Amino acid sequence: MKKALFLDRDGVINIDHGYVGKIEDFEFVEGVLDLVYQAQQRGYIPILITNQSGIGRGYYTKEDFEKLTSFMLQKMQQRGIVIDRSHVFYCPHRPDERCECRKPMPRMFLEARERFDIDMTDSWMIGDKPSDIEAARSAGVGHAYLTEKNRRIDMKDLHGF
Repeated sequence: MKKALFLDRDGVINIDHGYVGKIEDFEFVEGVLDLVYQAQQRGYIPILITNQSGIGRGYYTKEDFEKLTSFMLQKMQQRGIVIDRSHVFYCPHRPDERCECRKPMPRMFLEARERFDIDMTDSWMIGDKPSDIEAARSAGVGHAYLTEKNRRIDMKDLHGF
């Protein structure tokens, strides 16, 4: 079985400007590409788990999200990170839709576990909201780190990583 580094997108991977759905609004959090690269060098598969209610609210389309995701993944690949679209799980629903995939529900984590044969107890989640951590814990993720939104994270911040 493999171990994963689960990451929320907005506020962890990129600066959360509020409903980021277009490339021109996307800006990586300082140091995040280094962190993901180092984690991958330690044997972790990077997996993005993200609520994207901006789609359900009509702020941007699924096509906008896919275009932005391709841009983000390309930048990650240029940094040497082995990642593709299969590593991205998202929920497009609004909170009031009470779907099974929106964090704090664990469905996206469980789908990732099945797709990549992940050992959840040896995996990590980095999120900037309590719902990120709650979803990870519900899915059996062994380690979780709650960061401040848009804050640089270094390996030394992740005790036991």
